[in-house]
Amino acid sequence: MTLATVTLASEARRDHLARQQERLAPVRGLERVVVWLDAAPPVDVPGTAVLHVPPAAEGMRLAAARNAGAAAALAAGATGVVLLDADCVPGPALLDRYASALRAHPGALLAGPVTYLREGDLVSTGTDLAARTAPHPARPSPPDGEVVVARPDEQVLFWSLSFATTAETWRRIGGFDEGYVGYGGEDTDFAMRAQAAGVPLAWVGGAHAYHQHHPVSSPPWQHLDDILRNGARFAERWGWWPMGGWLEAFAAAGAIERDGDGWRRTGRMPEA
Repeated sequence: MTLATVTLASEARRDHLARQQERLAPVRGLERVVVWLDAAPPVDVPGTAVLHVPPAAEGMRLAAARNAGAAAALAAGATGVVLLDADCVPGPALLDRYASALRAHPGALLAGPVTYLREGDLVSTGTDLAARTAPHPARPSPPDGEVVVARPDEQVLFWSLSFATTAETWRRIGGFDEGYVGYGGEDTDFAMRAQAAGVPLAWVGGAHAYHQHHPVSSPPWQHLDDILRNGARFAERWGWWPMGGWLEAFAAAGAIERDGDGWRRTGRMPEA
């Protein structure tokens, strides 16, 4: 199994990217691809192939960037790809566990546990990540070395910040739908398309990723228009709206309202 990592990055996550790449750089035989999302030219990341997928008028092109990164990795000869967002650092066994799972389950979409680090919990190459391991409780976390095929209803628990597929399975799914622009929806759509293509989701015990803390808003007000636009695209294809918790929070604040089976802005926004 020849692995490659694909990482989406921007200036806002530059420090996170550096800490991630410090842990990946010593791995022999690993092809590393970084896809720069900002409009400004990309930074140099030693030891990696750096691609540039600038934003569209509506926002960052996350789906297109993942497709471009995977295409570059496969063209370089990778037989398996691990996609890891810039704000995630790999646990010491992440690549080994993904590689083993890809060999045992080549036709699956693989996802490892994610621990969300606390504010101020900075990561260096000497940080003992195992001592900080606390997988997010929303998703299964099998024992180390075990791979558990997800139930069909768990497909929507796929998160694109850390996952792996073989080259053949990536092509079978067809990559991400590049019609999703800006924040939200493209990862759930990818999971649903995988399921429709007969590709099961599987949980990989021990493939731990650690999400480095950064400020977020909940719900993400800065992405309201993206969520409405991408949610409508998703609903047109699958018959239901993703990101339901955020939509309900926007509605409770009076910013959106029901419009038939969908949602629309009310013209009101909560005070800061």
